[in-house]
Amino acid sequence: MVNLPLSEQILFLISLVKRKMFKLKVKPYIPDFKLAFEHFCIHAGGRAVLDEMQKNLDLKDWHMEPSRMTLHRFGNTSSSSLWYEMAYTEAKGRVKAGDRLWQIAFGSGFKCNSAVWKALRAVSTEEMTGNAWAGSTEDYPVKIVQ
Repeated sequence: MVNLPLSEQILFLISLVKRKMFKLKVKPYIPDFKLAFEHFCIHAGGRAVLDEMQKNLDLKDWHMEPSRMTLHRFGNTSSSSLWYEMAYTEAKGRVKAGDRLWQIAFGSGFKCNSAVWKALRAVSTEEMTGNAWAGSTEDYPVKIVQ
């Protein structure tokens, strides 16, 4: 089971109580999800979506690289973009035993779904048969002009 550290849960609860019970107009606390996950695969629906997710979750460029490179190479492939992103993370040799990966997908309107994966073992780059990124990761990341 993936859990945020207790300190993050408490900060979230305090924020919630302030807003709901005391009707204070305080910004909701957004937990530091980097404390719960090593990798993020965020639906590559467009640059604006990725920019907002990076800003709101306070993610580093390294965390966003699989999503941005998938969008660059394959475009918006709908829900399958998450699998290209996971494949990128594996092909780059980033996945170690025990790592947790959070896939976040968006649909039309207010639809959102997520899945959490935990690596049972490290993924060797020699095991990349069938990986969409096999043999091309040395070309990535590329610089994307804003």
